[in-house]
Amino acid sequence: MDVPSKQLPHIGHRGASLRVAIVAFGVFALGACASDDSPDAALQAADIAITHAEQNRVADYASPELAQARAKLAEAREAVNHEQMGRAARLAEQSRVDAELATAKAEELKAKAVNDEMIKSTDALKHEMQRNHGAGT
Repeated sequence: MDVPSKQLPHIGHRGASLRVAIVAFGVFALGACASDDSPDAALQAADIAITHAEQNRVADYASPELAQARAKLAEAREAVNHEQMGRAARLAEQSRVDAELATAKAEELKAKAVNDEMIKSTDALKHEMQRNHGAGT
């Protein structure tokens, strides 16, 4: 049994161009919706990261990195004021990363200080044991 194939109506060159234009516009519109450049979430994340760093006294150990995070957050807010939302989102993200780097660096330096103190204490105990052991013989 032969089933007749349906043929699409012939659309001219203009119709094909119109169809391509409509598809291109649709793709563009979807892309614009998908890439919402609203920096609100990035600004909030940067704010939280900086606040966390400040609460943990990161500036005592990683002041330049924390200062850089603050400066980039200020730049991001300025970019929002100039309606440069993409730039604002990027700067806010960089600010968050800088604040997290400062926090990590401070934690590393704190851990190193604790480790150094433990080594000194262990060395002092070893020295005391050797001295006491020598005095007992």
